[in-house]
Amino acid sequence: MINDYRPTFLASDLEGVLIPEIWVAVGEKTGIKELSLTTRDVADYDELMQMRLNVLAEHNLKVDDIQAVIATMEPLPGAVETINWIRERTRFVIITDSFYEFLAPFNAKLGYPMIFAHSLKIDRHGAVVGYQLRLENGKRKAVRALKELGFRVMAFGDSYNDTAMLDEADFGVLYKPPGNVVADFPQFPVANDYTGLKALANEFLRMPVIV
Repeated sequence: MINDYRPTFLASDLEGVLIPEIWVAVGEKTGIKELSLTTRDVADYDELMQMRLNVLAEHNLKVDDIQAVIATMEPLPGAVETINWIRERTRFVIITDSFYEFLAPFNAKLGYPMIFAHSLKIDRHGAVVGYQLRLENGKRKAVRALKELGFRVMAFGDSYNDTAMLDEADFGVLYKPPGNVVADFPQFPVANDYTGLKALANEFLRMPVIV
């Protein structure tokens, strides 16, 4: 048996874990219920995004309208402290299916963490006409790449679109997930607050794993 002393990396989802759900906030602000649906509700990401794009076009909502809502948002209580706690102990990256065009206001508020996101396609009138994935199945592939670079990886997230990276990680954790996600993925431990998440992170960091 060999002790696994690889350096560690923690990978986190963003929305619902460190910041509020952006599309939920937009849906509440505009009163458009369809925009409040998230990957907690619709497992197929492209299906969800196509619905969002259609609704934005139908209601003539532009990227500026969405960014105006985002500008009023703050990180979830305790999120910044949790990020700082992690970064004092190991390396940290946010891997999100959100978009760089949405995230600029949060960079400073979160302490400028490394973020892997996607990009929006915006026409000259400011309409969101599509989206460009940075990489197909990017969450799983990002975690896999970190492992290939020699890191032992813990990943955490709250939704269906996070489960691939949780499965790929050496240690995957669901953070405050809805009941349907827990029921579909009972193999992952659950943290219901940042205190519980830190406890699981401490357990992971203390390992090393016997292989």
